[in-house]
Amino acid sequence: MKYKISGDNLQLVTVELNSGEKVYGEAGAMVYMSSNMNMEAKMRGGLLKAIGRKMAGETIFLTEFTPTGGSGIVAFGGNAPGTIKPIEIAPDKEFIAQKDAFLCAEDTIELSVALQRRLGSVFFGGEGFILERLSGHGTAFVHACGDFVEFELDADQRLKVDTGCVVGWDDTVDYDIERVKGIKTMFFGGEGLFLTTLTGPGKVLIQSMTLHNLASALAPFLPGTAKGTSGSSGVIGTLFEETIGR
Repeated sequence: MKYKISGDNLQLVTVELNSGEKVYGEAGAMVYMSSNMNMEAKMRGGLLKAIGRKMAGETIFLTEFTPTGGSGIVAFGGNAPGTIKPIEIAPDKEFIAQKDAFLCAEDTIELSVALQRRLGSVFFGGEGFILERLSGHGTAFVHACGDFVEFELDADQRLKVDTGCVVGWDDTVDYDIERVKGIKTMFFGGEGLFLTTLTGPGKVLIQSMTLHNLASALAPFLPGTAKGTSGSSGVIGTLFEETIGR
């Protein structure tokens, strides 16, 4: 498999497949493909994993692409302005990604719902509640809203990030999600109610923008939206919105 990422802040990845190679992506992520590319929706991993994806708020079906009669190309793009990054997966190097970060991957990559290891992550996860695990061997692609910022954490080095800005991390990185301390900070800080604490060693990817913040910035300019309002309805609306997830 060969690939090329093109564009600046509206990127897409074009994948070239030889005969016998296969790639799969999220439903609706395909932008264009060559005429000899066969496209088929499948429940990858069987019924149980498909049900797990549905319960996590994802689609049951993923779309597989296979060329016929020689090599072919297929291109994938994200659902918002942003960038794409390749992630190399190996048996000893799995990757945990935020819900909606996964874009596409080689057929040798397995995508599954990651179990929460910390109680705080379950109750206070907000936008980071649903996580997906990339395992196997090969290349996967993730999409970020805005630009990627990458950190390589040393052992026991800690990084606190707005939960909505976390894209993913190596499975060697430990994580927990906690509520912001202080009543004034919670209600008037404007930085969200939850922070994700990531502890090395391993790679961490964050995004410079969230889809939620982008939608909030655009909301006052949309038809039918009152001037001067944002995507949330005041402090109580923000609290409710953060608690159930953005």
